[in-house]
Amino acid sequence: MGLTMRPSNPAMMAVSRSLRQNRDRLVEQWSRWVAGRMAQAPHIQRPTIERHLALLVDVMIEMAGPLRRQVAELWFTASDVYGHTAAARGLAAGEVVEELQQLRELLIHLLSEMVANLPPRQSMAVVLRLNRLLDRGIAHAVVGYTDALVETLLNRRGVPIVASEPAEDEVLQRLEQLEDELAQLRIKNQ
Repeated sequence: MGLTMRPSNPAMMAVSRSLRQNRDRLVEQWSRWVAGRMAQAPHIQRPTIERHLALLVDVMIEMAGPLRRQVAELWFTASDVYGHTAAARGLAAGEVVEELQQLRELLIHLLSEMVANLPPRQSMAVVLRLNRLLDRGIAHAVVGYTDALVETLLNRRGVPIVASEPAEDEVLQRLEQLEDELAQLRIKNQ
């Protein structure tokens, strides 16, 4: 049985529209914040990280709209891959959480006025849904991060990934797959 599109809550549709309208600004602010924390990750370049942040925002836009069921698994996968990438960047587990928490902060600033103008019941539902979405994304990012560390310990006998390894190529390949999947879901459901 395939998933069908289901009408979205009007408040969530307003959130989706607002996110879509402010997408570039949101990605730019988040990228700038993450870049300001990047001390060293020579094998994962800033444009690759920015591309991943943009993918997460794009999936979040769809998660607030009528495609939420179709893109839910993509959100979890993209978050998991973000955790893998964070491990390759040499981040600590708390840092990957902090980077995704920054998205929550940016969303609060972006959506606070709109949410405050909604009827109380709708505003609470919007806030809870977005927080749940972010919390589940963070959980999957931590799982991806932990999986990457365990894999590194088992396969490399505790030797961390070095800059000469093709970490960026792997990340770019996975990002392309995820972006293609999102594009296909959008086309299929137009």
